[in-house]
Parts: sequence; C-alpha cells; structure tokens
Amino acid sequence: MAGEFDLIRCYFSRPTRHTALAGGDDCALVQVGAGQQLAVSTDMLVEGTHFFPDVDPYLLGWKTLAVNLSDLAAMGATPKWASLALSLPTQRAQDEAWMSALAKGFYALADQYQVDLIGGDTTRGPLNLCVTIMGELPTQTAMRRAAAQAGDEIWVSGTPGLASLGLLIAQHDARIANLALPEQLQQAALRALQQPQPRVELGLCLREWAHACIDVSDGLLADLAHIAVASQCSAVVHAAALPLQHLAEVPIALAQHCVLSGGDDYELCFTAPAQHHLHIKAAAQQLRVKVHCIGKMQRDEGLTGDAQAEQNQGSRASVIVRDAQGRDITPAQCGYDHFQNT
Repeated sequence: MAGEFDLIRCYFSRPTRHTALAGGDDCALVQVGAGQQLAVSTDMLVEGTHFFPDVDPYLLGWKTLAVNLSDLAAMGATPKWASLALSLPTQRAQDEAWMSALAKGFYALADQYQVDLIGGDTTRGPLNLCVTIMGELPTQTAMRRAAAQAGDEIWVSGTPGLASLGLLIAQHDARIANLALPEQLQQAALRALQQPQPRVELGLCLREWAHACIDVSDGLLADLAHIAVASQCSAVVHAAALPLQHLAEVPIALAQHCVLSGGDDYELCFTAPAQHHLHIKAAAQQLRVKVHCIGKMQRDEGLTGDAQAEQNQGSRASVIVRDAQGRDITPAQCGYDHFQNT
C-alpha cells in the first residue's frame, strides 16, 4: 500500500509557476517583495488520529496552532498570519463551553507569537481542525531540508520522546503497564503530548548557523531521513549521545524507541557545521532550550536526493544508528506514516 508521501508525490506534485519552493519542506516559500519571502504551511488534526475524543478543548486549540508554528520554526520564519478551517459535529458546534475553550487555547498561543487569525472555514462533519500558517523571512535564509552538508553535526532540541511516552500513558499501553512511573514524569509526558511548545525563537536563531532543519512530528529517524535523502547524505546517529535523561525511569530499549521513533515531539532536528557548536549551545542556553548534538552527516554517493531514491532506499538506508562499540543498530520502527501505521 502506498504511504502518505508516495500519495503526495504521485498525485499532488507538479512544477510551479510563481513559487520559490513548493512541496517537500516544512513550508512553501513565496517571493512577496524585495528581500522577503513568505513561508506557508498547512497541517490538519483529525479526531481519532491526532487526538482523543475526550481531549481538553483548550489544549486542542493550543496544539492546533502549535503544530503549524513548528513548521515555521523549522524554516526560521517569523509567524504572522493563520487561517483556520473547522469540521465540527453538530453536538460540538452547539456546545458553547467546549467551543469557547477551544478558541481560548488557540488564541493563547496566537497572542504569544502575535499571530493574526485572518480567516478560514467551518462545516458540519467529523471533528478535524486545519490551519494554514504564514510567516516571513529574508530571502535565501530559510533552512531547507536539502541544504545539509557532509561533516555537519546533527542536533535535536528539547526532550524528544517525551510526547511518545505521553501517548503510551494515554493509551494504557502494555509496555508501561507494570512500570511505576513517577507522577511528575507522567504529567510532563502528557503535557508534552497535549501542549507542545513550538521552537520559534530557536528557529530564528538557527538561521545564522544551521544548514538544514525539520520539525520532529513523525519520529526523529523518519524526519532526519528526509534531510539526509534531500541533501544526498547519510545521517549517523550515535545511540550514546541520545538525550535520555528525561526518560531515566523508562527501560532503556523503550526510551530509545520513544526518542528515535516516537512522533508528536515538535522539536527541531537540524544540521550545522561543527565550527558553530559553541554558538548554538550558547544561543540555546540563552533561550532556555536544551539542544543535543547526536551525530554527524556524511557523504553518501548512493543517494540521489530525488523522490525515487527516497521511495526505494527509505529511512533505514539514509539514517544509521550506532552503539558505543561502533555497531549499527536496526530500530524496529523508524517513525509514523498515516497510511502504513494502521
């Protein structure tokens, strides 16, 4: 069965006429004036796929905008405008308390980043929320997936894997049923899942030093693979360098799975020359955001960077995980695909 990215490539990809960068990155880029580009992205949240039916509507409103702001962060764009399309069951549309909480959550994050809601659409149907987000950045400064270079260090921000643990907790997954997880960790994991913090400020800083960037929504390995293939490189991730401290109470194998293959983190994974290592550390410290150097990009002549290469070789060929003894590790799963993880 075709995966979601295969569907996009086969049916919704063609040359553009007025666009600096079309599909394939976190945002499209449109030239809107001298020295400025408009970054545009659309993301949808669907009940039963992205959130549970009993979700707190305030947190749902927040996350609806957060996942879109994360795309702008990955390009290094300043958020400006958003439109919101809602498909609502009649019961939800007529529930004033629920609708009010949803709007408050959305506007709380919009106010934090001074984003204007400029329009949208509403219709009756199964519950899903779709945002188109727009932001600005100077021409030629976007951090594109195809810009990573051999020798670049690979970084990831924040606490990757925490949201994945939150999902396991929410699902009462058997893998954690017998674990006596501290209440503080459980609450932090659920908060990471339900109320992600888009790394907008970090993305703006990284424009000065990073070559390539992507937000981690489908899993670190899967998303890093997009950078590797687009840049005609391989990514070598060192298992010993993975940030696991925040998952210290979780068995090591499960913690590694959450960090490497879990989605919904909305952290930034980026590559940058080693000469900027200290600059990145200092900037992140000033922003009070943790960053972790987890590996290095290397040249891979076998990757062509085109769609066929990604389809044929996939994540396992473009991202290598190595243990402390230099042995390659093969994760059971690289990430989430909407049409293959069913």
